[in-house]
Amino acid sequence: MAIEKYQKLLFEKIKVQMSRWFDLNNSEVIKNEDVYSFLHSLKGTAGTIQLGGLFHLASRLFDQLELKGKEQWKKCELREFLFELISLSYQYEHFKETDLKKVEPSESDLPLVQMIGDDVSMLILMKEAMEEKGWMVMTSTDPEKAVSLYYDLQPDCLVIDTDFTKENGFQLLETIQQHNHKQFVPKVILSTENNRQTRIRAYEMGADDFIGKPVDMEEFVVRIKRQLQRKQTFDESVLIDELTKVYNRRLLYDLLDRYLKEMERTNSVFSLALLDLDYFKDINDSYGHLTGDKVLVAFADFLKRNLRGSDIVFRYGGEEFVILLPRTNSEETIDVINRILEQFKAIEFNEQGRSFNVSFSAGVYMVSNPVEGSQDILKMADHALYEAKAKGRSRVQGANVAEHSANNILNVSVIDDDAIIRTLLVRVLQNIDTEKVELNVQSFENGEKFFESGRLTEKGKHFLILDGVMPVMDGIEVLDKVKSIPRSSTIHVLMLTGRKSEYDIARALKLGADDYVTKPFSITELQARIQRLIKRMF
Repeated sequence: MAIEKYQKLLFEKIKVQMSRWFDLNNSEVIKNEDVYSFLHSLKGTAGTIQLGGLFHLASRLFDQLELKGKEQWKKCELREFLFELISLSYQYEHFKETDLKKVEPSESDLPLVQMIGDDVSMLILMKEAMEEKGWMVMTSTDPEKAVSLYYDLQPDCLVIDTDFTKENGFQLLETIQQHNHKQFVPKVILSTENNRQTRIRAYEMGADDFIGKPVDMEEFVVRIKRQLQRKQTFDESVLIDELTKVYNRRLLYDLLDRYLKEMERTNSVFSLALLDLDYFKDINDSYGHLTGDKVLVAFADFLKRNLRGSDIVFRYGGEEFVILLPRTNSEETIDVINRILEQFKAIEFNEQGRSFNVSFSAGVYMVSNPVEGSQDILKMADHALYEAKAKGRSRVQGANVAEHSANNILNVSVIDDDAIIRTLLVRVLQNIDTEKVELNVQSFENGEKFFESGRLTEKGKHFLILDGVMPVMDGIEVLDKVKSIPRSSTIHVLMLTGRKSEYDIARALKLGADDYVTKPFSITELQARIQRLIKRMF
């Protein structure tokens, strides 16, 4: 416990220093000797109190600082130079609250890596290194919860740091190997005990690779990439899902391309339905993952028995399934899926002396244009599925094609008194794929400066990301003033709030907030939430 106290104090020192440099208005430049002293102290302290990731980052920044040879820094330059450190300090502060949140559904087929360990700063650093490669990464520190997360996420690669307790790392590997249902997922072990006996033990227990610490980050990323390539090669060599025995997503993409080419010749439409079992995680949590697997197998068998011979079933991932229905329009498909829904949710499952029923939600999209791509088709079905869930689940929703203007401009304003969060949010917005919407992003440290800037007089729609609690002007006050503006219908608001009471949240929504996120938030989740709100606006 003592060392954790010193670790938290060090990250608090970082936060104070960042605010001192970037929030004060009395100086526009920072002396290089001050930055040098700060990084030198940070490097030494991090190594002493076992923050391997922070030590690694501080050492790299320190080396870069010596190469630059600057005498002074402009605020904007130093903020960019230290951005990794700012991001690490925020993620460390809120790590335990965000590490087990489920990953938002991805719009592309990104590989997913799950990491388990105890050195939070190193986990964050490795996570960022892998995310720079475009991979999705989920981290966790609790071995028991990590097993549950492994089954829920079905990662493409698993990384286990065995140093977080004496035996749990290897026990975790053994548990997963015993209940892996013959699914191939590469497993990588990290350990400071880089000796022959430990390596042999890891390989005997099912490890596919062993990496000794300290970790060379560049080599680590290359070796993870190698394991992901092995996983991809394996997945592409089979067309049948190992558990449910229906077709997998690889064949789905091939058939979608084939159907689109056939459409060019015959002009015949086809439909796609994306199905997601409702509250499936609750089944795993209540009855165990083996029962969850039984439900998946039963659902796949039910679909095969109750569809036409020409319809094709695929397991898309996790508890999601796709049905391709050739020469079938949207209305016919919705009727078919509704019939299946009513029949399936009447089935009673019996496990451990208890009975339960399972329903599903579905999004349906009719393909009538041969120039559409497979990703576009799946995206439309996924949007409809999201609507079905938003309306209460256990229902079928048809997709509506949204028309986009090529010249749409959205003015995005970040209003937050925390310099670190403002920096993070601006970077998040820069990385959002908004298709044909052009984002005009500005940040403000409080509500008064936002209104004084005349920001809301700018043409186009406005999207505010608003901190609910600020010292100068409370977020609720800002929202109240915004919604009193005559053209407030063109202003959309996402509230960031540390308030967890239902009253405060209800008040924000009543005043006109379109959505809210409770701090601390997952950056991945927040990015997906913002992107979803922007798409809804256009």
